[in-house]
Amino acid sequence: MPERAPAFVYVIYIAASAETVWNGLIDREVTKEYWGHHNRSDWRPGSRWEHVREDGSGKVDIIGRVLEIDPPRRLVTSWASPESEHDPEKVSRVVYELEPAGADTKLIVTHSELEAGSAMLAGISAGWPAVLSNLKSMLETGKVMTGLWSKA
Repeated sequence: MPERAPAFVYVIYIAASAETVWNGLIDREVTKEYWGHHNRSDWRPGSRWEHVREDGSGKVDIIGRVLEIDPPRRLVTSWASPESEHDPEKVSRVVYELEPAGADTKLIVTHSELEAGSAMLAGISAGWPAVLSNLKSMLETGKVMTGLWSKA
């Protein structure tokens, strides 16, 4: 079994309700705006989810299963590249926890079970801060940041 990296944990506060942030995590139209991909699933426990490019190619970059779902508080998914989905050593886990912070929301994303030194670890270490910052900007201002993968 490969060595596992410590869990990657990212916490961000968003000036929006938990329901709005939750919708930002799962709604196709919202995710495509700030992530450059849309998340496709029926969002039921055990269901497949796919992270699909919005560039017209229809390419699926990340896939997994919905492991737990408790709207608008908690979502747990497995996470893998399509070529690695059947290799348990290459499948990681993402937990999204939403906590009220007054009228705002504290979003905690914990990505664990990552292979130490892997390309996936490097990708998510740079990717999560950019994605979640872009989500925050979009929900708070109605605009995505420029210079990432946005249409701006």
